[in-house]
Amino acid sequence: MSGTEIRKVTAHIGAQVSGVDIAHPLPAETVAALRAALNEHKALVFDDVDLDDEGQQAFARHFGDLTTAHPTVPAVDGAPHVLPVDSERGRANHWHTDVTFVLNPPQASTLRSITVPPYGGETLIANSASAYRSLPEPLRLLADTLWAEHTNDYDYAVPDEEVDEDKAEQRAQFTSINFRTAHPVVRVHPLTGERGLFIGGFAQRIVGLSVAESRKILDLLQAYVTRPENVLRWRWSPNQLVLFDNRITQHYAIDNYNGLPRRLHRVTVAGDVPVGIEGKESYSIAGDASHYTSVHTPQA
Repeated sequence: MSGTEIRKVTAHIGAQVSGVDIAHPLPAETVAALRAALNEHKALVFDDVDLDDEGQQAFARHFGDLTTAHPTVPAVDGAPHVLPVDSERGRANHWHTDVTFVLNPPQASTLRSITVPPYGGETLIANSASAYRSLPEPLRLLADTLWAEHTNDYDYAVPDEEVDEDKAEQRAQFTSINFRTAHPVVRVHPLTGERGLFIGGFAQRIVGLSVAESRKILDLLQAYVTRPENVLRWRWSPNQLVLFDNRITQHYAIDNYNGLPRRLHRVTVAGDVPVGIEGKESYSIAGDASHYTSVHTPQA
């Protein structure tokens, strides 16, 4: 780890890493140091990376087995673990944690810049552990008891008249297999023991409550996640890679670049089944994601 520098970007989330060439196999001690930095900072940024799709996958494999690109969305041709995050194929301009509608969502996500617009196109990443810690005690005690159903057939919040043929096709593809999973609203991180709010855009209903009641509670809790002090706003440059802990963050791709080309490639690391504060694991209600990820136990 000689020469490696890890520099905080904000008080609550994010660090830039220099002095590590992630285009080559990393020694175990370097991987352990990066894991520790990820546990602490939740999101790590690497500049001037010399990676192609194979290299991105090789780097991500340092942290565990890979998922396929996505349960329903096609991968990059010839690279089944790589998801193109392309402005021409839809925009993830809503707060979410990746693929929480399956039983064991990814533990970590990597995003690599391919095409960067001349302005805009930032990615916001929020620390859901600091959000949980900032809850007033009555809200925290309530959140500790709640479970939420997550589904890929979520409320897009787009009026039907604004959904053109391309958007309708993208939505149909995204929901071609219906997934529904119940997760604890407060998830315990398997490596750090931290508690974080495990909600986001795919969380549609609190178990035992109506949709209308659920929305009020979820919106209230979500407002703590997205407080500015909990958020890293990352402006992309060419040849960057961002690694973030999908178990204890949410993210949002800002649609503020006037439809200019924007493309990232995403590779995700398979995760474990979430566990709530009482030790109860998440459970699947609908949808088989075995083609996407096998069920993993926590990895030290």
